[in-house]
Amino acid sequence: MQLVEAGRLSLDTKVSALLPDFAANGKSDISLRLLLTHYSGLPPDLPLATPWQGRGEALRLACVSPLMARPGSTFIYSDINFIVLGRIVEIVSGNSLQQQARQGIFAPLSMNHSDFLPRPSEQKIIAPTQYQDDGTMLRGVVHDPTARRMGGIAGHAGLFSREDDLVRYITALIARRSGQKSAFPLSRAGVLLMTTPQQPKDRRELRGLGWDIDTHYSSLRGEGFPLGSFGHTGFTGPSLWIAPESGSFVLILTNRVHPRGGVSLVALRRSVSTEVAHVLSTL
Repeated sequence: MQLVEAGRLSLDTKVSALLPDFAANGKSDISLRLLLTHYSGLPPDLPLATPWQGRGEALRLACVSPLMARPGSTFIYSDINFIVLGRIVEIVSGNSLQQQARQGIFAPLSMNHSDFLPRPSEQKIIAPTQYQDDGTMLRGVVHDPTARRMGGIAGHAGLFSREDDLVRYITALIARRSGQKSAFPLSRAGVLLMTTPQQPKDRRELRGLGWDIDTHYSSLRGEGFPLGSFGHTGFTGPSLWIAPESGSFVLILTNRVHPRGGVSLVALRRSVSTEVAHVLSTL
């Protein structure tokens, strides 16, 4: 979005204009907007049955990936979308994804505990996730297997943070969206664009640019946060839902994969959001 505001990208730019190999298998008309809203038609993930490694191979697999649906027709949450977007950020900015995140987001917001690839000295304060097949416990290493094969830095996964940095990000975003003074590194118009429906016309599952608004993933909104609020979930357990008009939000940092796999948090997230919204309504 920062590159769009700088005039270096357009949301309707075709991905194949930046990555010609991406046009393979009927993908020539997919735009950045379709990637950002998860309406590209791409499958949920890269194939993991073969032991590939490296960011270059991940991008190659993304470019040759077949489609599951006609672009623009169906909401399919796909990590491939954001793997490709992460590479496009690098191509257009001239920086690595890690450098661009540091310079464009973390530094302006003083998010001093957010980054890819935590240092070994930080690992003991990071929540462990899951035992691997060899008996080792992942700790301070990205849980997502695709991002791990990519070296821990990817557009869809790999970022570590903590609650104070996340609250700083959220409150700055809310302030910018409402027109208040804010350090959020995007204009108010840019934030509004991100957090309002941008999916193809007449599609019922509503997505912003990177944000969930009203889809089958939106149950964490609960029964008290209004339509027009927005948020996101993370596979290992975190979730966030924001009601910008009231300036309220619910941030849940749980660890659902420890120690040997996952349990569903759908009901818990919904219940917590419902209760938080109820309490806020009584204040």
